Amino acid sequence: MSVDILAFGPHPDDVELLCGGTVAKLAKHEYSIGCVDMTRGELGTRGSSEERAEEAAEAARIIGAAFRENLDIPDGGINCRDYDQRHKVVEVIRKHSPKMVICPAAKDRHPDHAQ
Repeated sequence: MSVDILAFGPHPDDVELLCGGTVAKLAKHEYSIGCVDMTRGELGTRGSSEERAEEAAEAARIIGAAFRENLDIPDGGINCRDYDQRHKVVEVIRKHSPKMVICPAAKDRHPDHAQ
């Protein structure tokens, strides 16, 4: 499925925290949106990864995303120098051919976000 905007988040709630308002507004203007979570957030202290997945699916529905995928990279282990992880990102971008990609800023207090 090709989309206009592909939004990446290191953890299942990061797309909403990073750009949820922007994505929701773009969806209302009929841009197609896809969300990609890089990890399952299994190291998080609030809720299980299953609960996070359910919440992420509902959040994607609310903001108007056409789909939400997870790259299943280990939480706390995102490494931009890792070939397999980079390949997962490249493949999802090729698969959806977005016109725009949204991702976290390069400098962030959380190591997964910076990566």
